[in-house]
Amino acid sequence: MSKDTPNNIQIELHVPDFATVHSFYGDTLGFMPVWERTEGNSGDYLVMEREGTIISFWPGNETVTQQSYFNRFPANTKRGFGVEIVIPVKNVREFHDNIKDTVNIVNPLVKRPWGLWDFRIEDPFGFYLRITEHHDIKDTKYSVSTDFSD
Repeated sequence: MSKDTPNNIQIELHVPDFATVHSFYGDTLGFMPVWERTEGNSGDYLVMEREGTIISFWPGNETVTQQSYFNRFPANTKRGFGVEIVIPVKNVREFHDNIKDTVNIVNPLVKRPWGLWDFRIEDPFGFYLRITEHHDIKDTKYSVSTDFSD
């Protein structure tokens, strides 16, 4: 397994419900809850982890459409438009085979010009996820020129 990219960024996805998060990210993708606060209001929060990848979730239903930044956009704007969330896994081909019949695969499993295998899926909320091999993106061997058409 390659060395992972050291990184301190925290990803928080605004989602309408945690039941779907537990089903998709937990049951399907293998994320485990780290902690969850359920108050039935905007104080709800969920943190999940898989192989060192941590994603947090906030119940962004009608509350998100009223938030000072997000209220600038139509409520039906696709969640995560223009964003790709990269999730490294230990054995991407085996992982693909285990979930391919239960997820919406939008780009097939292929070896990319930069040398990593990956595939892309859409989660139930519309977020675009790239499932890839563990790697350190700071390594210049990944800086090969390529066609970014997909």
